[in-house]
Amino acid sequence: MTTTVAFEDLTSMAGDSLGAGRWLEVDQARIDTFADATDDHQWIHVDPERAKDGPFGGPIAHGYLTLSLVIPLWTELLDVTGVTTKVNYGLNKVRFPAPVPSGARIRLSGTLAEVTEVAGGGVQLTPDLVVEIENGGKPACVLQPVFRFYP
Repeated sequence: MTTTVAFEDLTSMAGDSLGAGRWLEVDQARIDTFADATDDHQWIHVDPERAKDGPFGGPIAHGYLTLSLVIPLWTELLDVTGVTTKVNYGLNKVRFPAPVPSGARIRLSGTLAEVTEVAGGGVQLTPDLVVEIENGGKPACVLQPVFRFYP
């Protein structure tokens, strides 16, 4: 479920949980498309037959594919109204504790760890986020991105 908040109310949200978003399937077609876009055709990602005998028992998504899906999944967690510009300012931390098998479903959950005002009338959000794998023992990704919003 999406949390909707007005820009002027963002600073009061530090520490708030944003819950979890919808499940998204990471199928082989998405993995292959990402491999084509990044020119990363390592067999553990794009060769299902060979990957069956590999360390993960089948093909897995690229870690950076999982990371790139954070943006569309993030927009499902938080909608800020009264904003003209949204900036992906960077990442403080990223780890990939578990691979995402081809065909698995992932979702994003998180908490707003820090909310601060920045120059230019903006607000910087630093959430603690987790990309969960459905029925997985470990998360696919834990991260702390930094976003800036401007009215």
